[in-house]
Amino acid sequence: MSTNTDDPTAPPVADHRKGPRRRGEELENAILGAALDELAEVGYTALTMERVAARARTSKAALYRRWTGRAELVLDACRMRGLAEVSPPDTGTLRGDMIALLRQMSAKMASPIGGMLRGLLTEMTRDPEFARLIRERFHSVGPVVCRTILQRAVERGEVEEWVLDSRRSAVATDLLRNEFLLFGAPVEDETVIEIIDDVYLPLVLAPAPRSGARARRSGEEG
Repeated sequence: MSTNTDDPTAPPVADHRKGPRRRGEELENAILGAALDELAEVGYTALTMERVAARARTSKAALYRRWTGRAELVLDACRMRGLAEVSPPDTGTLRGDMIALLRQMSAKMASPIGGMLRGLLTEMTRDPEFARLIRERFHSVGPVVCRTILQRAVERGEVEEWVLDSRRSAVATDLLRNEFLLFGAPVEDETVIEIIDDVYLPLVLAPAPRSGARARRSGEEG
């Protein structure tokens, strides 16, 4: 057993050369699992490649052969566990689908996963590179699911097609995320319903004309 000299807070490092040799997917899964354990235990700010290597009983070189740094490692670990994955509900109505979606997201936020997600979202304000990776890999999750739900609503005639590409489409998930960041979990079911009934549905079911449409009409009237 040895001590990691690069990171004095890291757990003691077992000599990984004395254990069974792991390769490929087995080693990668061990590293990703160790990264998630570290994330849950110390948070993203204190997580280091040294600590993950020690927990996974491998070398830092094994980590750096696969990931350029802790940001990419943590995001791949989160993806492996499906931390940001949600499934588009299909209740038959836009209101039912969106309430079910927000309840699904709220339940994930209230689980142990939620603490890790909150820490990662908060870290975006301090680490520009991490924020870029979050936007590239995870920010599209909510909007993509909302688009699937809205596309079905368009086919049912509940909303107009242009709403799909508007900022309005993701307002509900954005509001839920803001509620989570500001007040933590659980997000009350009453809040979920208020977001849908008081804000989201009035915007997408009977939306005001798009600004471009208003401008064209103003020109025609002039």
